[in-house]
Amino acid sequence: MKDTFLSAKLINETLLRVNIHTGIPFQAVEGHLEIDGIPGKKLLPRRVSTLQSSTIADFHFETPLELGHSYVLAMPGYGRVPVDVSELTELPDFDERYAYDGGDLGATYVKGGVAFALWAPLASSVKLYHRANQSEPFEITPCERTDKGVYRALIKGKKGPIEYFYEVINSEIAVKVTDPYAKASSANGKTSFAIDWSKQKRELSRECLPHYQNPTDCVIYETSVRDLTVSSYTDIEHKGKFLGLAEKGRKTKGGKPAGLDYLKMLGITHVQLLPIYDFKSVDEEHPFDSYNWGYDPAQYFVPEGSFATDPNDPYSRILELKEMVKTLHEAGIAVVMDVVYNHVYEYQSSVFEKVVPNYYFRKRHSGAMATTSGCGDDFASERKMVGKLIREACAFWQDEYGIDGFRFDLMGIIDVDTLNAIADRALSKNPFFLLYGEGWNMGGDVSKMLGHMGNYREMPKFAFFNDFFREGAKRYCAGDCDAMSQFKNVLISSSVDYIFPPHFLNGLQTINYVECHDNETYYDYLSKRFPKMDLGEKLSRCSLALDSVLFSLGIPLIHMGQEIAQSKFGLDNTYNAGDEPNKFSYRLMEERYGMVEDFVKAVEVRKKEKFFHLYDPASIIRVLDVVDFQGALRLFSIDSNFIAPKKQISCYINPTCNYLTYGESLPCRMIFASAKESGCEEGEVRIAPFSLAITVNE
Repeated sequence: MKDTFLSAKLINETLLRVNIHTGIPFQAVEGHLEIDGIPGKKLLPRRVSTLQSSTIADFHFETPLELGHSYVLAMPGYGRVPVDVSELTELPDFDERYAYDGGDLGATYVKGGVAFALWAPLASSVKLYHRANQSEPFEITPCERTDKGVYRALIKGKKGPIEYFYEVINSEIAVKVTDPYAKASSANGKTSFAIDWSKQKRELSRECLPHYQNPTDCVIYETSVRDLTVSSYTDIEHKGKFLGLAEKGRKTKGGKPAGLDYLKMLGITHVQLLPIYDFKSVDEEHPFDSYNWGYDPAQYFVPEGSFATDPNDPYSRILELKEMVKTLHEAGIAVVMDVVYNHVYEYQSSVFEKVVPNYYFRKRHSGAMATTSGCGDDFASERKMVGKLIREACAFWQDEYGIDGFRFDLMGIIDVDTLNAIADRALSKNPFFLLYGEGWNMGGDVSKMLGHMGNYREMPKFAFFNDFFREGAKRYCAGDCDAMSQFKNVLISSSVDYIFPPHFLNGLQTINYVECHDNETYYDYLSKRFPKMDLGEKLSRCSLALDSVLFSLGIPLIHMGQEIAQSKFGLDNTYNAGDEPNKFSYRLMEERYGMVEDFVKAVEVRKKEKFFHLYDPASIIRVLDVVDFQGALRLFSIDSNFIAPKKQISCYINPTCNYLTYGESLPCRMIFASAKESGCEEGEVRIAPFSLAITVNE
């Protein structure tokens, strides 16, 4: 009817609400509910609310309607309209009734063929489009609805990879979608691939990794596959690719180590890689036409195709990522994967919303979509099938690709139960697995406890990015003595009731850092705030801040390029700013190679001296002390039994413009100094301006 709009929504299984917007006065009429195309019995509204040009009519059913059927409402004189069933996901018992706990979602090679399973409880129909040969048209196989709303199909007699996608009909709207549980993909996620994973097993060389007593034994280096390998100043062949980070013996134009060999030379224990799962923002077929870090997840089980040599070959990204992990392991470097389970960029275009509308994304109490990340729409991890997907994705990356740790982006949006379940499973498989993330309290209308720092007691196996450390160290190392009290607290792990109350249970929960990918570099921080500071002082203060991270109690994290005081040209969050501000500058590394050598030495001392691995608050109080003198700090041991056969270890941090001296009661030897002018002689330690030094008494 002209100028009339009709909509129908199932509020619960016995209540259908119809909205009629028309300029014609409403007349109560009967409705007809068609079920799977067959006309049903007549319906009369039990409650009608009418305003000018708008009417709401409620229809009630004695027998609850079941999901899995097509429902269409016909109202003579007003029109015919599909019934929207997506509101049923809001029922209090929806998860209890429809959540599926099986482990076979996705595509699984079974005896005699390939089994496909898609959880789509709202859908009235699902069809599988599939082909074993890309030169042939897709075949169509109807899927059978089974328990909990899982649609299944079995394709018999297939051995090679099968390209596939689904057509899902929800509320009479048909959409073609990839598989949310797909493990392999064509370029840009156009289609999914079923592959036989038993034939993709590769040796990942986990046995080459050293065993650590606790996470404070580790030194984490944050970088990106593309940023570390893309530079034209090296002879890395596969630039910006997984294989580029697996190439051995690569050099800069000046003959210095590049890529994998550079990481190995640094002596770090873990490399934290920015997203390596499939993300949307880079065209995988033309990867160098755009740039993005990849915090817009698309396929949670699939490696990113722009890092592969052939994104349209489903095996390329899989085998090349495994080769990279294997090679890093052989170099003694564990791999931490940056994971983004808190949001997607836009829920409407997400495969999750298309498959199960109104389920995967969090809403506020007002009904509005939750966008607390500031980067898109929040994933509703508290819902059973969302938490299940996150847990299974984490397990898959650990088991199949040999990942050694997870760094959770905006972990404060994910519920504690899901995070703890991930931790329990990961640590049961690998006791040395690292788990940490951004614990900012983002708020949100969620009844379950979320994974922010305020809930650190409920997450004892997780570490948190410590912004209290970051801000205190940045200020103090820049010469701001007003930050000394804060810096004292963070220097000894932020877990001791010292000047400030504890932030954590122990030093295993603090990721100590000054820079990370989405902050300004410390060089740019100093340049912006102290425009008259000369280059020499700026570089010395950058080294001081870096060494303060390495010789603090907690888990040190170093941002790529921090060791050479690299700039991002004054930019801050450069997630889509291109290669120029983001790539590692090998040319600058050559110019400042002495800084690299100092960093290597600092890492070596950090790893060797267990004094800096202390994490238990009771032991920290018993074993060490920290005092200030003339604007500088001295962190030192007060229990010689702990550091035997040494009698004393002292760490001096001098952010002032002055040469300072400190008298030690025993003859000492300097084992590290960020400034050549520092030294010790006849029991007196001399510390150069803007520098850190470590001495031992034996």
